[in-house]
Amino acid sequence: MNYNDLIPVIRRLSIEAGNKIMEIYNSDDFDVKQKSDDSPVTAADEAADALISHGLRSAFPEMALVTEEQSDSHKIKGDTFLIVDPLDGTKEFIHRRGDFTVNIALVEKGVPTRGVVYAPAKNRLFYTGPEGQTVEEVLVVGADAHPIEFNEHIARPEPISVRKSDNDALEVVASKSHRDQATDDYINKYNVKDSKSAGSSLKFCLVATGEADIYPRVGRTMEWDTAAGHAVLTGAGGKVVRFDDHTPLVYGKGDYANPFFIAYAPNVELKEA
Repeated sequence: MNYNDLIPVIRRLSIEAGNKIMEIYNSDDFDVKQKSDDSPVTAADEAADALISHGLRSAFPEMALVTEEQSDSHKIKGDTFLIVDPLDGTKEFIHRRGDFTVNIALVEKGVPTRGVVYAPAKNRLFYTGPEGQTVEEVLVVGADAHPIEFNEHIARPEPISVRKSDNDALEVVASKSHRDQATDDYINKYNVKDSKSAGSSLKFCLVATGEADIYPRVGRTMEWDTAAGHAVLTGAGGKVVRFDDHTPLVYGKGDYANPFFIAYAPNVELKEA
């Protein structure tokens, strides 16, 4: 995969998908259906998936594509592929809380090497550049100016990096919709200055920008939920490891299901599970 070819495509597709999502988000009403696993899906999930899938298959026809909304793609086996969650944080979308993202990533030999996370309701765009450094690009638009055009932005991409953590005063970010007692029990092992909640893959991005030090996830996730955020955090100097043994979180697992994990800035002194 040529990263110089990949990055402009996934950046553009994330913005175009974000436009489509915001059209539906700002509408008076939208239908919510239940998938076979009882998770919700909306017209925004389906429209964004169709747009991204078509764009990726057109641009990179030889690359395997795994996407949440196409169950047939979950049968793909291998350790190198593109992986998509067209609308991560559907519950946040349904309740109009804004913490939802478009996630597109490249996994190579089990490692997310490049990715984009776009939060269209917040006009925050995070992606890894061709060389691997993560940048944030704040899309500058007027009030109620959705949908934005692909090139209609002013802000330049700015490199981001994790911060040097103070283990006596850590900033923790955890799930907004899936926080439970097990998560709180683990967080309580640390000296916490502040704890915040966020939805979707934005939690990885808050660690990547230095707005938080650690994001523990004691709950079910799938690889399409995490790959793009994982790539963004890695490109900002952070790490993602398994919760149980602190070995690197790898991708291309048989069912695409993740174990519990911890995303963190490398100065954080991790506690045992």
